[in-house]
This record gives sequence, structure tokens and C-alpha cells, in this order.
Amino acid sequence: MLCTMISNWSTTVGRAIRGHSAPVTYGLIALCCLIFVIGPAAGFNPTYGTGDELLVAQRAYFRRWGVVPTELFDGAPRAALTPATALFIHGSWLHLLGNMLFFYVFGAMAEERMGHVEFALFYVGCGYLALLGYAAANAESPQSLVGASGAISAVLGAFLYLFPKARVTSLFPFLFFLPLRFPAWVVLPFWAALQWLAAGRSTSGPGVAYLAHLVGFSLGFVYAWVRFGRTTATPSRGATAGPPAEQPGQLDRE
Repeated sequence: MLCTMISNWSTTVGRAIRGHSAPVTYGLIALCCLIFVIGPAAGFNPTYGTGDELLVAQRAYFRRWGVVPTELFDGAPRAALTPATALFIHGSWLHLLGNMLFFYVFGAMAEERMGHVEFALFYVGCGYLALLGYAAANAESPQSLVGASGAISAVLGAFLYLFPKARVTSLFPFLFFLPLRFPAWVVLPFWAALQWLAAGRSTSGPGVAYLAHLVGFSLGFVYAWVRFGRTTATPSRGATAGPPAEQPGQLDRE
């Protein structure tokens, strides 16, 4: 797994962006964390019980708020909303923290470039379409799909177009976590290629929804390309992150 760090603001533009806030990014992070803590996956809420009772509550919770491909295309109004609600549901602490760390790093810069309202609509819209794309490709799957990685992948795609020259320090496990610095146009396509390879090997059973990552990443890049054209600024900045965290389990996590 690839861990990344965007480092060393050095330009005037970079300092200008850093001086502003990113309320949508931070608000979405806070909302996802709150929803997780009060839900059954965190294990903090005693109303969901313990042991087998808790596991039953978790499955019911994911099925209610997550995307179930076999139900999505039946025409039920409630199911049509699940690609939006699933963006705010996570299956475990690792799933949540990995996604939110990645979003914290890349989301703030993208939000500053797009503007707060546009970024919020971009995040939800691309996340919805990423989940919808996965569900369409796995229409017979009865597994619940939850997680924000489709939307966060869209942020990565937009970041690649908006800030291709941002210097990214990458930590590669197979190189003993030796930090190596590359521009975003090297690191993010490499990440996308890994998702493509993983998607080709994945099955329809429980696990990581790599296809949702690819759909989201592509949508984000194309949106930024069409929306901003040749007006893109490419400052460097500093922050740390790890890739969207995914784990196999009894539901698909994207």
C-alpha cells in the first residue's frame, strides 16, 4: 500500500491557499466521524447490544444505509438515495480513519480551488456516480457497499489535474518505507493503476470496491479538466496522508 505526503509549500500561491479555511472538507470529515461513532460499527452505542446482537445490528445498518446493487435497480425510491447515504457510512475504525486522513490532505486544496459550494456538490455528485457505477457493474451482488472512497477518489482525480506539479513524498512498503519524492502526476496515476490491477483481480464477493475508486477518479479528473481548462494553478503544499483505507469484510467498502 502506498502512503503519500505532500510537502513544502514554497510559492506565493501556495501560501495564499494555505491561509484560507476549507469548511466543507472539515465539515464532511466531522460528519462522517460523528455518524460512525453513533452507529453500530464503532461499538460505542449500547443500544445496539453486544456479541451476535451487535453483528446483526451492523448488517441491518449497512443494508439500510449502504448500496445494495440487487435492490438499487428495483425502482424503490429509498434505494435510489443509498448512493448518497453510503458516502457517510464506514465499516470499521481503519476504514474511517484511512479515508478521512486522505480526504483531509487532498480535499482542502481542491476545495480552495473550486470554491466551497461547488466542491460540496462535486464531492457528493461524483461519490454518488462512483457508487452507482459500481452497482451497475455488479447488479447481481447482494452485498452492501459503504464508504467515501469513491468521492475521495474523485478528489484525487481533480487534484491531479489542478495540482499536477505538487511534490508528493511517497512511502513504499516494498522499499522498507523509504521516502521518495515525486510530482503528483507520477504518484496519483500510479495509485490509479494499482486500483485498475486490483479491480481486475477482484471478485463479486465481499471486499474492496476498486471499480468505484476508478470511476470516481476518472470523474474527478474529467470534471476538473472540463471546468477549469487551462486556468489551472499548480502550487506545492505540505501535508500528510495515506491512501483511502479499505478492508475485506462482510460488506463491500469503497
